[in-house]
Amino acid sequence: MLQFTAHTRIFVGAEPLDFRNGIDGTIACCKRRLNMDPMEGAIFLFISQNRKQVRILFYDGQGFWLCTKRLSSGTFPYWPKEKPASQLYAEQVYLLLRGGDFSQAKGLADWRKIS
Repeated sequence: MLQFTAHTRIFVGAEPLDFRNGIDGTIACCKRRLNMDPMEGAIFLFISQNRKQVRILFYDGQGFWLCTKRLSSGTFPYWPKEKPASQLYAEQVYLLLRGGDFSQAKGLADWRKIS
């Protein structure tokens, strides 16, 4: 089961991805567009060109998972525009995947240990 925790590194690609590509094409996109290695444990999210689908790519130590969510109606209106990728927190990703505006979400500041 895929879970996003506070320690999960999650990157969201701003540029739409051609979803005709399978796992290998999505891996190549991570390497070429984002300049990141998908085997390092991060989770990557991509939007389709019509903004109706999202792909999630992650490596579990044995192989790659490629998950797709397709909306039955509408599009994902609040996809990040920062290029090449934005790093988001788990709660922001949950909101984004529900079609919400993650940038307007308010919450407590991150806790940092006092030195």
